Amino acid sequence: MSLPTRFLRRNDPVDDSAPARRRFMAGPAALLGGPANVIMQLGLPPVGRGVIESKVESGRYDLHPRKRGRTTLTYLAVAMLGTDEDRETYRAAVNTAHRQVRSDASSPVAYNAFNPELQLWVAACLYRGTLDSLTFLYGGIDEESADELYHEAARFGTTLQVRPEMWPADRAAFAEYWDSRVGTLSFDAEVRRYLLEQVVDLGPYGAVQRTLFRRANRFFTTGYLPQQFRDELDMEWGPGRQRAFEVIMRAIGAVFTVLPESYRLYPFETYLHEMRARHAQGKPLV
Repeated sequence: MSLPTRFLRRNDPVDDSAPARRRFMAGPAALLGGPANVIMQLGLPPVGRGVIESKVESGRYDLHPRKRGRTTLTYLAVAMLGTDEDRETYRAAVNTAHRQVRSDASSPVAYNAFNPELQLWVAACLYRGTLDSLTFLYGGIDEESADELYHEAARFGTTLQVRPEMWPADRAAFAEYWDSRVGTLSFDAEVRRYLLEQVVDLGPYGAVQRTLFRRANRFFTTGYLPQQFRDELDMEWGPGRQRAFEVIMRAIGAVFTVLPESYRLYPFETYLHEMRARHAQGKPLV
């Protein structure tokens, strides 16, 4: 099975298994839910401290929010839509940055960005965010598709250092893993402040952008979060907001069903093409 020609650029490499994965990807939903996913990831203390203390200034969200967002969405695109060669290329680029992300004597918790257990948690959050988006947009997916998504979502981790056997065997095993991890989550004062001020309230952006988008960003971020994370960060939510969130997300999903697929896959495909072009030109990828 090949991709429809309208979604390809001349000489673009093709992963023959990517078409099935395409239906699970929704770029606009990833943009809306991205901040919530960051919060979930940073709930694991070593991940949170790794982000707060990162010495890779070019990849810091609080200094370069657009670049950080593009790098993350490119990773998702490469993992789910890219070829094996794309994945190897982007893995090498990410590894270059990750080599600098490790704890030192002053860190309150030990961490290393190459730790596959930490990467497994991040991949689990990415899978959970993908599944949640499909649920919010379309009311869920059938059991066969859910199993297929779960199997394919292992790529969120195995594109880096997570070994295939580390990915829980099935959705029931994943639920056990998730519940066991959620019980260990916490945010120290610095991570909490970073998430609320920088991620939720758009701290790195200018005053005009914060004024225009901060309330919407907080609304969608809170809507995407499981209740335990809302409670940890004291983010207010209630039945009225939940109903409004569900109505808006289902409306977005209804629009996706009638628009060309390229709209739903934006910006994933755009970033995948850009990554390939930058690699061909010898430019940095992250």
